[in-house]
Amino acid sequence: MGENEKLLGKALKNRRSEAIVSTKFGVVRDRHGNTVGLNGRPEYVKKCIEDSLLRLEMEYVDLYYQHIPDPDVPIEETVGAMADLVKEGKVRFLGLSNAGADLLARASKVHQITALQSEYSLWNRDIEAVLPVARELGIGIVAHSPLGNGFLTGKLKQYKDFADDDIRRRFTRFQEETFNRNLQLVAELERIAKNHKAAPSQIALAWVLAQGSDIVPIPGTKRKKYLIENSGAANITFTQKDLERINRAANPFFVKSEL
Repeated sequence: MGENEKLLGKALKNRRSEAIVSTKFGVVRDRHGNTVGLNGRPEYVKKCIEDSLLRLEMEYVDLYYQHIPDPDVPIEETVGAMADLVKEGKVRFLGLSNAGADLLARASKVHQITALQSEYSLWNRDIEAVLPVARELGIGIVAHSPLGNGFLTGKLKQYKDFADDDIRRRFTRFQEETFNRNLQLVAELERIAKNHKAAPSQIALAWVLAQGSDIVPIPGTKRKKYLIENSGAANITFTQKDLERINRAANPFFVKSEL
């Protein structure tokens, strides 16, 4: 509902040049924050950036994403409006999120798409079907949920660890009947992590990093200690045998991105 943009604006008040700032548009919510639809219409695109810049207290954002493609609006129209924002100096680069190969190709004919944000982790590799097209078009991958919404950290041991209001309780992959089975993957990650003197989260992130220099994982955390822990993944180097072992362990656990 824009509160994170306000928070970020305060944090970067006198430090704008130190950060690359990205934000999204496209998901319509009611006043309670519930998703009520999608909107990719040009006029909505332009309204959203004005609202975001106001909340951020910035003159431009570096990367502007369409959160989810609107099936009722041709991607060419949406990206055309986004391209206008580049000309106006309100946006530097354009991105799409949760878009398939066909949409990427069509959008790229209107304006260069710099980044595609999609889920990518050891238990969701759907994006690999899109990677060849993205690479052909020079589009980098921003991997969200690279820790499987926290599951691959090894910190979740049982279903009841989730608070009653934790959104993950709604996700199929976290339901109690599948929780214990999925812990088998975490157990293997913990064994591999021990060999590397690392945390399971670092192994999971390092695996994403190992898939290509054009892939950047964006793990989320509320705590500084986990931010520091996550950043340590950049120092882990895998051998081919390591990667084969990790892939074997993860193979049965690939899940669909619907959650």
